[in-house]
Formats: sequence, structure tokens, C-alpha cells
Amino acid sequence: MARKSNAETAANPGRLKQIALTYKMTRKADPKVGLIIAGVGIVTFGVALAIGFLIDAPVYLGILGFLVAFLAMAIVFGRRAERAAFGQMEGQPGAAAAVLDNVGRGWTTTPAIAMNKSQDIVHRAVGKAGVVLIGEGNPNRVKLLLANEKKKMARIMPDVPVHDFIVGTGEGEVPLKKVRTTLLKLPRVLAGPQITQVNDKLRAMGDLMSNMPLPKGPMPKGMKMPRGGKMR
Repeated sequence: MARKSNAETAANPGRLKQIALTYKMTRKADPKVGLIIAGVGIVTFGVALAIGFLIDAPVYLGILGFLVAFLAMAIVFGRRAERAAFGQMEGQPGAAAAVLDNVGRGWTTTPAIAMNKSQDIVHRAVGKAGVVLIGEGNPNRVKLLLANEKKKMARIMPDVPVHDFIVGTGEGEVPLKKVRTTLLKLPRVLAGPQITQVNDKLRAMGDLMSNMPLPKGPMPKGMKMPRGGKMR
């Protein structure tokens, strides 16, 4: 019990520090975030308390209102923090790879499987939808990289669906903040054992760019590379 208590005590400062850091980063992109969060909390609590007085239960509704207000503040803060994070990552080399880290269970992601001298990149995700190729960079150059990767996939896995899209804000492109939802909306056609077979084939084949690091350049602090796609 003592060990568990010590572990929780050590973990709490870390969580609080992470929340404080997230708030500072969010405030840089969204200066009014503090006022908005406070306003949401005050209004929510005030409404609950007012209802409590009307039904002659101010203590009960006050406690409930406090909990609901805290939850509402957390939700609003989370959404605005996410929006600010995507705004900072937008247009940065390797930003899509960072987003792929949060796709969810059942997906194996590999960053920078193809890259050119202009730092246009193609990442790969494998899941129940099949193989998904995600390109970022100049659309015209990325299309060539995607076409080459699709040909490669067709040679070694002709029966596996291969999807591709380009991250960006132009026509026909997928905004960075919608990368995750785009992948999750794809039709599920592969079972667990089939996904394993696909990953095994890809590992055996090896990536053309497996020994090349991601391009150097400014990337937002706190950005993580996908766990399932470590550079070899």
C-alpha cells in the first residue's frame, strides 16, 4: 500500500506539470482560452445552483453543478488544446506521423517509408482497412511517391486494399486534424490474422527509406513518433 501511495504521489506532480504545459502551449495560440474555460465553469455552476434554489435543493445541486462544471471545463479545454496543437503542427514536416501515433489500437504505423530530396514524405498505416498510404508535402511530387508505393503494394499483396490520400488544405486533400477520423471511417475488410500477415510481408520486404531519418526542421514540442513505426 505504501509503494502504491508513493507511486501515486510521484505521478500527480507529473500530470499537473503536463496539464500546465499544455495550457501554456494552448494559450500561445488561443489567448482567450483561460477566460473561456472560466466562463464555461461559472455559467454551468450558476445554472445548476439556480435550479437547486428553485427546487429547494441548493446543496445537492451545488455539488452536482460543481462536478458538471469541472467536466464541462475539461471538455472545452481539451477541444481547444487539440485545435491549438493541430494549428501548430499544420505544415510542419512529419506532422502526419505524429497524428498517426494516436490512431488507436489495431493499427501499425510506419513513418517515412518514402521520401524525396524536397522532403515530401509518405507514411504507411496497416489495419483492418488494409494498407493506407499518407503523403505530405507538395501534392504534385507526393502523388508520384504515392503511385510508386501503390505499385509496390500491388506486386507483393495484390489482394489487399490500398488506400492513399494527401494531407493538406487543398481540394481533394485531407486536413491534418481529420487524418485519424479518415482512417477510422475506411471500410474494414481484413481480420486480425490477415493484418498480421500483411505486416509480416512488409517487414520482410523492408522499406526503401528504412535507413533514412526524418527530415530535419522545426517540429512542435511534445510531438511523438508512432510506437509501431520506429526507424531502423
